[in-house]
Amino acid sequence: MKRYDCMERLGALLKNELVILSLGASVDEWYNAAPHMRAASLFQQQLGCVTPQAFGLAVGLPHRRVVSLDTDGGMMFNLGILGTLANEQPRNLLIVVWDNECYQSIGGPPTHTAKGRVDIARIAQGAGIEQAYTVRDLDAFAAHCRMGLAADVPYLVVAKVEASVQPGIRRKHSDGREDKYIFVRHVEATEGITIMGPSEHN
Repeated sequence: MKRYDCMERLGALLKNELVILSLGASVDEWYNAAPHMRAASLFQQQLGCVTPQAFGLAVGLPHRRVVSLDTDGGMMFNLGILGTLANEQPRNLLIVVWDNECYQSIGGPPTHTAKGRVDIARIAQGAGIEQAYTVRDLDAFAAHCRMGLAADVPYLVVAKVEASVQPGIRRKHSDGREDKYIFVRHVEATEGITIMGPSEHN
């Protein structure tokens, strides 16, 4: 199963959700697979920070569905977030973990899931997240995403994907600083709020 194909399936389900995603090749893939979600996506968050940031956004905007596009390496950096999600039970958070069993962006050394003993979905279940699943085909992935987007509990989908990058895709044109402002202005416009107002001069 290819990550890009999964992204296209997920993107087709999204309309006004907010998306947080990690570093690496998945940035350019999401940029191309779901172009209508570019302004609604906060790109290039550090390993271990993606799902925590998505959780914070879900708490701050409880009426808005939030999607975390995390990675196996990123999730293993901060397993404590699973306990937080289990205890706090956000009703509007879907977590997708792209599990390609390697740190792709630094040359492909294996993550803990590569040997087959570490199962992120089972770890999540053990932490108290009842709706946590591993999927290995596109139809199952899409079905779980649909259920996760409609769920009123935290919902986690571990997608076992190939360690490959979609060829011939367009590189994302903006940097991390610009991405932040694009995302914040999108939230402001769609929520009718001010997050970052004009600077005050004394």
